[in-house]
Amino acid sequence: MPTKRNRQINLLPRDDFESSSFGRVLKWALSTFRALVIVTELIVMSAFLSRFWLDAKNSDLGEQVKIASAQVNAYKKVEDEFRLLQKKLSVTKSFYILPKESDFLNKLAAVMPSDVFLSSFSIGDDGVQIKAYSSNEQSIAQFLVNIENGKLLTSPILTQVSSSADNPLVTLFTVKGGRSL
Repeated sequence: MPTKRNRQINLLPRDDFESSSFGRVLKWALSTFRALVIVTELIVMSAFLSRFWLDAKNSDLGEQVKIASAQVNAYKKVEDEFRLLQKKLSVTKSFYILPKESDFLNKLAAVMPSDVFLSSFSIGDDGVQIKAYSSNEQSIAQFLVNIENGKLLTSPILTQVSSSADNPLVTLFTVKGGRSL
């Protein structure tokens, strides 16, 4: 039995250039660059097509920002009113937490002689400061004794005594002390 041989028959004449080394390198380079051009075209086409998707996404995000901004602006008035109310509540709460100054002033008025007049009154972290004036020095002394006996201030001190610039018969004085209430 005869064996069959598989022969390829090429009816096209072979070019000597394709069989040379330079020809084979050139054929490889052309096929490689062709593949690179195809890959580059695919990348460019995908970038071009993705631009439409990105533009749509950008437009949607812009609309979402406008909607969110409108919602924030709609609640701005409510939030401002809420913050103002919170401020008012905190001020009101501080009046209920601290001992009432009006009680202190009522007790101070009860021990004040009739010819002593209060010009200013302040309560701070360092204590109480009372500025007053009188035409009688004995009334000033009685006022200090009354404050001490009434235990309105702890260790009351007469810090300043001077004559009024407007009326030399009037004596201005300042009493400082710690709050005992």
